[in-house]
Amino acid sequence: MKTNNAWEKYSESQRKKVFTFAEGYRGFISDCKTERECVSEAVCRAEAAGYRNLEDIIAGNKKLKTGDKVYAVNMKKALLLFNIGERPMEEGLNILGAHLDSPRIDVKQNPLYEDNDLVLLDTHYYGGIKKYQWVAREMAIHGVVALKNGKIIEVNVGENPQDPVFCITDILVHLADKQLKKSGEHVVEGEDLNLLVGSMPEKKPAGKDSKDEGKELVKKKILSVLKKQYGFEEEDFISAELEIVPAGPARDCGFDSSMIMGYGHDDRVCSYPSLIAQLESEKLKKTGVCILVDKEEIGSVGATGMTSRFFENMVAEVMDRTGEYSELTLRRCLANSKMLSSDVSSAFDPNYPSFFETKNVAYLGHGVVFNKFTGARGKSGSNDASAEYLGELRSIMDKNKVSFQTAELGKVDIGGGGTIAYILAAYGMQVIDSGVAVLNMHAPAEIISKVDLYEAYCAYKAFLKDA
Repeated sequence: MKTNNAWEKYSESQRKKVFTFAEGYRGFISDCKTERECVSEAVCRAEAAGYRNLEDIIAGNKKLKTGDKVYAVNMKKALLLFNIGERPMEEGLNILGAHLDSPRIDVKQNPLYEDNDLVLLDTHYYGGIKKYQWVAREMAIHGVVALKNGKIIEVNVGENPQDPVFCITDILVHLADKQLKKSGEHVVEGEDLNLLVGSMPEKKPAGKDSKDEGKELVKKKILSVLKKQYGFEEEDFISAELEIVPAGPARDCGFDSSMIMGYGHDDRVCSYPSLIAQLESEKLKKTGVCILVDKEEIGSVGATGMTSRFFENMVAEVMDRTGEYSELTLRRCLANSKMLSSDVSSAFDPNYPSFFETKNVAYLGHGVVFNKFTGARGKSGSNDASAEYLGELRSIMDKNKVSFQTAELGKVDIGGGGTIAYILAAYGMQVIDSGVAVLNMHAPAEIISKVDLYEAYCAYKAFLKDA
């Protein structure tokens, strides 16, 4: 069975809608390169759309009713949005779930050092990356520094055209004979991903001849810049979360501008349409929920990952505010729910055709992707959606004229991957992976099709309305 190119169904005037939606998304991923930045922007949009903070509802002992909209933030890195539907929550929720974190380079807690008049930051990479792709390119630093007095300093350097940028250096090709003979995994080692941040020494104080005054003058200069411009000192790195990401905005790709190339499509290309679909949905029969979580790229662990109890706890809080809560009704609510676990899929790449089974692969421009299962080699670690659920989703997509395709993540014994789907499936709910096809997945610059992004948005709105 072949799928059609989704662009074909749109007239020239209708394609403008696709491009307009994509423009909004391009701005979002250009501005929001960390989980914290994504959550902050999403909360602003949610409040503008009439969503209220669940904390305020609880503190004011207020009740929730059909049509009410609330949100809950988890440690500024994850977000839940609820749109209360007509039916009792015990009958189940319609859930859109995606993750906000992307592969990147993190700054260590004791990172700053000087080596032969150059100052660098020591790092630890985050998520599955090809390390050699992250060197010799412009990088920016995003994040926060928490001071002992409780003040939080936001850092965003390298995005404004007037900002400096940073770089993880690579050995010149003239000296790289031995390096180029290494396997790809070891061409660049993790401990070599050190970020170059300075080279100019602090001016020596006049009239001082102490030997110590001449030590690490470049590092002293950098520390003086950090203190003067950003308000923190070396010891404050201990309580900092600084992420090194590719600098610059996402860009249109192709002569026809039909694609977007940029950092963080995995998984913000699913988070953004999930968020917009949730915010635009009205008069839902079942309560609609949008889950935007952290830590998927490292196993969904920790307090802000999907394996935390935050989602379950917040569902319980919302049910309490609607007057429905009991431990039994909470369990029934979760078991009766349906979910689209929205994560990206690998797109067929004509430069590497041997890695894909062409009948069961996602194609750029052919619409939203449904992955019945993910996992690796024998479906290990996978949620495997039921045939009945797939049949229901096919009906919803056809009814709403959404272009969709089905796919696997490469050939059977070549690789694989996982999502948050299996975590939610543990409640007994119906869950399937759905999302957007991506080229260059986990690279500093990934590529998606604008029409696939738009079809995902249409699919998510249809699901909230009709599932």
